[in-house]
Amino acid sequence: MFNLIPEYLLVILAGVVAGSVTRVILLRIDYRQYPGYPHGYLGHLFLGFIASALGAVAIPAIMEPDFAAATFLALAAQQFREIRNIERRTLESLERTELVRRGLDYIEGIARTFEARNYLVMGTAFVTSLAAQFGGPAAAFAVAIVAVLFSMYFMSGQVVGSICDVVPARLSFQGAVMMVDEIGIMNVGIKEMREKILRDGLAVKLKPRDGNARATIHDIGQRNAIAFTAAVVLGTKKDVDIPEFTPMARKNPDTGEVGLYIMPVEQDMEQLIAAVKLTPVLESARSKPLQAGVSIKEVKKQVNPHE
Repeated sequence: MFNLIPEYLLVILAGVVAGSVTRVILLRIDYRQYPGYPHGYLGHLFLGFIASALGAVAIPAIMEPDFAAATFLALAAQQFREIRNIERRTLESLERTELVRRGLDYIEGIARTFEARNYLVMGTAFVTSLAAQFGGPAAAFAVAIVAVLFSMYFMSGQVVGSICDVVPARLSFQGAVMMVDEIGIMNVGIKEMREKILRDGLAVKLKPRDGNARATIHDIGQRNAIAFTAAVVLGTKKDVDIPEFTPMARKNPDTGEVGLYIMPVEQDMEQLIAAVKLTPVLESARSKPLQAGVSIKEVKKQVNPHE
């Protein structure tokens, strides 16, 4: 096969370039998540290059045919699953030193996302190489653009702003209990702390637009993700010995609305609302109880046919 590499050079290069560009673009979407350091970026970019190369060489391997070479795709899938485990373990170890924690649900979502993006990179490289093989450079360029746009759309996902209305809320105290409008958050016993919270704290309320949204923000992992994102974007005055400054999101059990409290470094309500709205909806928290309505009605009819 190595003697035939010049014949397929354009095919392989087109796939590798398209896949690598896709990985660079998808990596930029992770500004609220991870990685956040040069070595982390380098590792993921290199893995994206490997995934691109594997997807690109699949077409020459099939054309020859050299199906033994194509089996490397199956090995790559196994390695990418291991990457998910590595990312999970890395983030779980970092979680121990976070003042405001992501939560295990958020970590699992990040790990799955990085695994899925390697598959998207491989798929982009494959279809681009296929187009280069049968349609030439112009077809490869057009297919690469479509594949990159598809990858960006597929990985963008829902955000909290698409399922909830986020509005400013009022911080107050009923005795020692901190309130975000009518939602109780926590007990703050020290008077000086209560005064500082009223002076420097910000709060917002999340109003779910339907039953599906209500079930989603009911999830504790989702609420942890919202508090973490707000703390990352606005900063937080919390320190190891100031538990009262911990950002918290608590639910009104009667309405399903969620109140978020934070002691931010930047006193900017509009930025807080934007940060909450941009929080991704976690895969583990996503719930659609409304879709069960039809089935439930059918079962009720079977139980009581006279209804």
